[in-house]
Amino acid sequence: MFVLIGYVVVIACVFGGFILAGGNIMVIVKAVAVEAMIIGGGAAGAFVAANSMKTIKGSIGGALGLLKGPKFGRADYVELLKLLYELLMKIRKEGLMAIESHVENPESSAIFQKYPKVMADHHLLDFITDCLRLMIGGNMNPHELEAVLEAELETHHKEAHAPAHSVQVVADGLPAFGIVAAVLGIVKVMEYVGNSPPEVIGQKVASALVGTFLGILLGYGFVGPVAAAMAARSEEDGKPFELVKTALIASVRGYPPPVAIEFARKQLFSDVRPSFADLEAELKGAK
Repeated sequence: MFVLIGYVVVIACVFGGFILAGGNIMVIVKAVAVEAMIIGGGAAGAFVAANSMKTIKGSIGGALGLLKGPKFGRADYVELLKLLYELLMKIRKEGLMAIESHVENPESSAIFQKYPKVMADHHLLDFITDCLRLMIGGNMNPHELEAVLEAELETHHKEAHAPAHSVQVVADGLPAFGIVAAVLGIVKVMEYVGNSPPEVIGQKVASALVGTFLGILLGYGFVGPVAAAMAARSEEDGKPFELVKTALIASVRGYPPPVAIEFARKQLFSDVRPSFADLEAELKGAK
């Protein structure tokens, strides 16, 4: 939603300022269709040529996803922390083998079924169960397990940031496509030099310059901010994975479940982080 609000502000200020300065908005309106075809079409073609179908779909989905909120809110993080706490408490009381059936079949697990938000995110669910499998059968020390999880998170991070990076490349290229459109306009203007009055040539030059203007505006005012917002959103959506890693590594190092969960809570941004007292009350209810 903030993306749309930002777009409205950009349009109002840029074109409103132009009109207030005495500019003729119709010069831009008349030229914008052709210029948009050259700039937008060229950028879209380059985008398709440079990326795989997976990245293209991820870019479209990521841009549309900005109209909604992030995947996890404060209540969702509390749910995830409660799930981790319950699993770690069971491990501490009964040993690692006590959770093997829950890990192998989370869909039928009495523990996992309590937390529908986690169950609905199959990527996060797979990450949790894979980590627990390593703890059960891997016989790894904390440093080895942490290295494995770090490598997996790094791969996940790169994959999640690929759409934002591809959109940012388009934003960086749009001003250049604007120059292409302007040069083509100047080429067209040269046809009129020598056999048309100055006012006609002036109008043609003005129309040609709309290409440069439009490329810069689209790059820095529209596509660039979307890429930045997509990158920020991917960082937010990666937080649940970091929480899981932190809590499980702390558990393997010998910390009791409440301390391991506190380590994980510290990973959260302030706007979604539950207070110590609130989380403690939630965890007591999960016992």
